[in-house]
Amino acid sequence: MLKILHTADWHLGKRLQEYSRLEEQRLVLDEICQIADRESVDLIVLAGDIFDSFNPAHEAVELLYKTLRKLSDYGKRPIIAISGNHDSTQFVEAPDPLARELGIIFYSRFDSVIPLGKLDSGVEITRSESGFVELKLPQHEFPTRILLAPYANEVSLRIHLGEEDREGEFRSVLSNKWQELADKYCDDLGVNLFVGHFFFTREGEQPEVEPESERPILHVGGTQALFTKNIPSQIQYAALGHLHRYHAVSHDTVPVVYSSSPLAYSFSEADQEKKVVLIEAQPGKPVAYKPIGLKQGRPLYRVKFDQLDKTLQWLEENPNCFVEITYETEQSIDASTRKAIMKAHDGIVNLIPQLKNPLGQESFQLHVDDLSKDVESLFRMFYQSEKGQEPNPEILSLFKEIISQNDPV
Repeated sequence: MLKILHTADWHLGKRLQEYSRLEEQRLVLDEICQIADRESVDLIVLAGDIFDSFNPAHEAVELLYKTLRKLSDYGKRPIIAISGNHDSTQFVEAPDPLARELGIIFYSRFDSVIPLGKLDSGVEITRSESGFVELKLPQHEFPTRILLAPYANEVSLRIHLGEEDREGEFRSVLSNKWQELADKYCDDLGVNLFVGHFFFTREGEQPEVEPESERPILHVGGTQALFTKNIPSQIQYAALGHLHRYHAVSHDTVPVVYSSSPLAYSFSEADQEKKVVLIEAQPGKPVAYKPIGLKQGRPLYRVKFDQLDKTLQWLEENPNCFVEITYETEQSIDASTRKAIMKAHDGIVNLIPQLKNPLGQESFQLHVDDLSKDVESLFRMFYQSEKGQEPNPEILSLFKEIISQNDPV
């Protein structure tokens, strides 16, 4: 039985507005290493968005390398890591020749071919071509075949795409390539996996909503989705990245699964339990898989209050979190209330006022007569329309400061 651990969307270096998440990332990645050891995992797949930006900070890069060295059990446990839409293809593949000595294979371009050979750990790369690799692990008699599908946009696949029906052609190019590889390499004598960073849905269903922290992954003909039917039937498990919550897209012939990100990275992910997925596979049989919850990291909450004492009580009872507070009030939040709330907790990311009785508001529309008004008057009209009240002196002062900086010299 081959044991595989599926994880994705680490987004190393990501911040939550002004808050660094690096220490939380360090803790949760150590938790993933502990799970891999506890479950005696044979293989790790990391399905894209390793970093949060094309040019990650030194601390994020250092955390990745230290984590992968530990996760690989210092070369005994192979790791397959593909790039996502947040990753630079050149940056991700740069350390591959050295990392491969520890059984860590980075793959970020569809035209890359992984070199064959046996590593010091006994892991052997027996067959490979563009978009495919076959591994032979010393503790198993059978090979492990993996279709590799890092994020690809129109630019990287432009030579394959025509001008007509770009949406359908994009799906066709990818599914034909995957089917060709599966027909060539994936029989019942080995374990057959797919690792990808795309937006998958079942044909005819609405795609899952992307998290607020994600850049839209793909726009071809106005769509962002590939179909689960595009994955070859020979595949026993499809390990996906991009969606930040655990989600099994399909339970049909091929389990198509998003593992989730290890931390909540935006308030659209509030209250989600983050997971990794443990897969048990053997040739010619359906896999067994189960999500394992992650405990490290500060959770994100969205809460609403209309009384200061209840707000402060909740904040005292929930110290280790990030929170977005909507505060219902008759008027704008006064300075003393705002100060008391912000002083009570070190993880308040947003404090949003919401008027209880915003009746009588009219939508902000300019009329011909308004064109003679000055910018400040127009701003007052807009604020009154949106908030149901006049802007206070502090907001007016800030607005005047902003427009003064944009005045022509």
